[in-house]
Amino acid sequence: MSRAVLVVSAAFTLGLAACNRGDTPPATTDAPAAGASAGQALVDDTTSVPNVVRVAVKSPDHTTLVKALQAANLVDPLANPGPFTVFAPTNAAFDKLPPGALASLMEPANKSQLTAVLHHHVTTSALDLESLADGQELGMVAGGSERISRKDGNTYIGSARIVASVRASNGWVHVIDGVLLPPQ
Repeated sequence: MSRAVLVVSAAFTLGLAACNRGDTPPATTDAPAAGASAGQALVDDTTSVPNVVRVAVKSPDHTTLVKALQAANLVDPLANPGPFTVFAPTNAAFDKLPPGALASLMEPANKSQLTAVLHHHVTTSALDLESLADGQELGMVAGGSERISRKDGNTYIGSARIVASVRASNGWVHVIDGVLLPPQ
């Protein structure tokens, strides 16, 4: 990983950690592990506009993404004010990965790889669908980029089609039908 990518990742992580608003939802119904601190994502809030984490948590099509965010300890950072645009793969998108790939990524020993994959689904701007222009390159938190394309009335990021978009309090969630992999 290049020094610039590490610096950007570190700055992003520190910036997220510095933001602290208590208006975020529980990430799961599970209680935090013994001795674990309760982060922002565990604050109960049923009245505010949902943030990107709450959007994913409320979606039955994103249980795999939520589990991956939990495994990578990214729930609280994405519950912060942002702004974020999250390209959220559905459960079916994760099912398209080669056999064993997701299970391998979810192993604690591969947390850094999982984090890199998930960071490759996030950009630090609030971009609605109309803001995504054909040919546009989006810089992702992981340090790589993905190209936006428009074909036959559909919008794609990389090879994944955006199938829905949801406004969140801290940005946008674009539901996608594929998993974006960072460049090697």
